[in-house]
Amino acid sequence: MANDQRGPELPPARGPVSSAVTAYLRGTGPLPRAEDADGIAAYGDDLQLALYICYELHYRGFAEVAARYEWDPGLLGVRSALEHRFLSALRADASTHGSLDDALADLLVEPVEGTGVSHYLRDEGRLWQLREYAAQRSLYHLKEADPHAWVLPRLWGRAKAAMAAVEFDEWGGGRAERVHARLFADLMRDLGLDTTYGRYLDAASAEVLATVNLMSLFGLHRELRGALVGHFAAVEITSSPGSRRLAEAMRRTGAGPAARFFYDEHVEADAVHEQVVRHDVIGGLLAEEPHLASDVAFGIDATGHLEDRFGGRLLTDWRAGRSSLRTPLAVEITDIS
Repeated sequence: MANDQRGPELPPARGPVSSAVTAYLRGTGPLPRAEDADGIAAYGDDLQLALYICYELHYRGFAEVAARYEWDPGLLGVRSALEHRFLSALRADASTHGSLDDALADLLVEPVEGTGVSHYLRDEGRLWQLREYAAQRSLYHLKEADPHAWVLPRLWGRAKAAMAAVEFDEWGGGRAERVHARLFADLMRDLGLDTTYGRYLDAASAEVLATVNLMSLFGLHRELRGALVGHFAAVEITSSPGSRRLAEAMRRTGAGPAARFFYDEHVEADAVHEQVVRHDVIGGLLAEEPHLASDVAFGIDATGHLEDRFGGRLLTDWRAGRSSLRTPLAVEITDIS
């Protein structure tokens, strides 16, 4: 995996708000007004890219942006307005379960006739589609587990210990070569993709940006710690069967061993994590703060809502025979599926 400590370049804007944000970070223009966030689509390209850029300042930042912008008061005000627009839409659209028990129960149910992305890729996906999927998911997987780490100072006792244990596994259990972000970079290399951090930001859809932004939104706000735990539960509980299907897709299409290994690793690891998250992270949190049960359920629902939007975008494009990316992949390889 490329290790550029300068961070990626700022991406091209996708609308007036993201244009103003990037101009401000370059020192060439003023910030947008906070009220400008009210007039753009909550799940659209402009808002999601602007929010992603604001959040990325808390991770590796951008090559041409000074580190001081991470806590720039004016930019934080704009980010707050974008977050309010995004979070309000999620609360209106994604609060589907009446109780946490119902939300968790639904996570444990595998559909008889699967119609999701991992089912499609396992059964009929082409290698070029697996490459597109990996390119888009790289926005999270090249910093896998990092967004969830924000919640650790906001937990204590059993929940904190269990969350730290799962995160330790995600970071390779102390072995650099086993860090899951490194394993995903190896997967990308097997698929002929550029492993540079942030390389596919401009190509990625608004739908996948929203899935990554959700983690940062929940993680960076202490009041949303319950929602972050819900998001984490949704990811870990559903990961093992989905990873098994993706591993089968990699084998069927002739992807390399590292591509297969990444998902094989998640089949085993996340089956264990599921139990830890349900019984110790959620159980420990609610033993201390039972009033957060509805927030945990909201985190599960919001995760499902955005993953469904992303999956719908992928399947609509692929079934129509077109790319799911905003810009085509720079490296082409022979599709042997």
